[in-house]
Amino acid sequence: MDQSQQFHQHIQQGYSTKGDYFVIGGGMLGGEAVPDTQVKIPLKTLNRHGLIAGATGTGKTKTLQVIAEQLSLKGVPCVLMDLKGDLSGLARPGASNDHIVWRSGAVGVPFEATGLPVEFMTISKERGVKLRATVSEFGPVLISQILELNATQQGVIALTFRYCDTHHLPLLDLRDLKKVLQYVINEGKEEITKEYGAVSGATVNTIMRKIIELEQHGAEEFFGERSFEVEDFVRVRDGKGVLSIIRLTDIQNRRKLFSTFMLSLLSEIYETFPEVGDQDKPRLCLFIDEAHLVFAHASRDLVQMIESIVKLIRSKGVGVFFCTQSPTDVPDSVLGQLGLKVQHSLRAFTAKDRKAITKTAENYPISAFYDTKDILTAMGTGEALITALSEKGHPAPLVHTLLRAPVSRMDILSDGEIEEEVRNSELVGKYNQSLDRESAKEILDQKILRAEEAAQREKEQQQSQPQPSRSQPSSSRPKKKESMAEQISKNTMVRQIGRTIFRELTRSFMGTLTGKK
Repeated sequence: MDQSQQFHQHIQQGYSTKGDYFVIGGGMLGGEAVPDTQVKIPLKTLNRHGLIAGATGTGKTKTLQVIAEQLSLKGVPCVLMDLKGDLSGLARPGASNDHIVWRSGAVGVPFEATGLPVEFMTISKERGVKLRATVSEFGPVLISQILELNATQQGVIALTFRYCDTHHLPLLDLRDLKKVLQYVINEGKEEITKEYGAVSGATVNTIMRKIIELEQHGAEEFFGERSFEVEDFVRVRDGKGVLSIIRLTDIQNRRKLFSTFMLSLLSEIYETFPEVGDQDKPRLCLFIDEAHLVFAHASRDLVQMIESIVKLIRSKGVGVFFCTQSPTDVPDSVLGQLGLKVQHSLRAFTAKDRKAITKTAENYPISAFYDTKDILTAMGTGEALITALSEKGHPAPLVHTLLRAPVSRMDILSDGEIEEEVRNSELVGKYNQSLDRESAKEILDQKILRAEEAAQREKEQQQSQPQPSRSQPSSSRPKKKESMAEQISKNTMVRQIGRTIFRELTRSFMGTLTGKK
């Protein structure tokens, strides 16, 4: 048996599957495509997460596009975070050419130009369905992590949330949070001290500055109502999974906002979706492009939270895929959780690059057909080293793969085409009407005003009444002035914000992840 036949048998055994699957490409040996060596990805393994890595210009985004297309065609909805604006073409059929015909023939799959159902979404000022969440839904643990607070500052945030819960003050946006913090050290200082102990003004001022910094990253567009319901990600249209493309092109340099949103999304999906275990195909897949932006400046606690969620969210039928330039961009604790790995070519221009390539090669199974370290720098555009999981959960062989061509457009949509997609959206009408109901800021403003008015009236009454003599019985003396807290509590009657149950669940979950109660 020659090497080509051995390779053919190797691939057939390693990538055979009895369940549903999609073909990601065909095997290559000696730089040439080998017929009948399709690399098949079992759908039931895709809740074990994945990685798409490679240098700029090697085809990472097109690989992401291919995987998302095939999942959609299999009825699996996906969420794609698009920082460069490269993924809008998924909404329109692709165009064939000689190269695509050759590539499709070499892989052994027909090319059928197809547009997929797409929903454009945004957390900023881009066009699309507005994704929002309230401060209350984030909870004190996640807010503290986002603001990178120390232990003392985290205690103040926990106190603030507790006070708002007790006094029915909805924290909807960052204005509400800032107002409550101001109240804690000013008008409500005496009340807070009696209930919880003294709070340092310097600590609160530091937290306020961090909130302002977060606002400068565009967070005011994200925090508020109406809160997005993650069940709306799980939609199927005409048998195809809807691809929710979150357009993030205008926040590429706002890493804190991006990582905030990504972590909150994973947290809410985990808390909202039911336990389903291993199914024939995932319920939802998330693709995080430019994933290095999530980890580059993440605190240790934030990385631990991401790691914990990635471990646990698999049981919800959800797969998470990170797309980045090098596997070293992803912490080892997260990298070890990823079942599917698609490694495009890397560049070796410096000593640091060569060290990174050596480390990358060690992340992949040893192959009898390739020198992984050498082939990492020799692959062409649209080629990748792939290792996946078999249906039984075993690592499949490492394969130098010629990737199939996308069936949707390999270019971006025009402004007019994007506008048309947004205009036809089923969700724009539901989420793009901004709500501004009474919340903590307005309620505290009213409390302070009522307290001031009550104090003024009592002062005027005291001035208009004669002062009692020393011998006057105590029963005829003016009654002791009520505290501000007592006056406020008599007038406080507001409804609790919606989704309180979710908020409590989220806080409990996130507290568990960080070892806090």
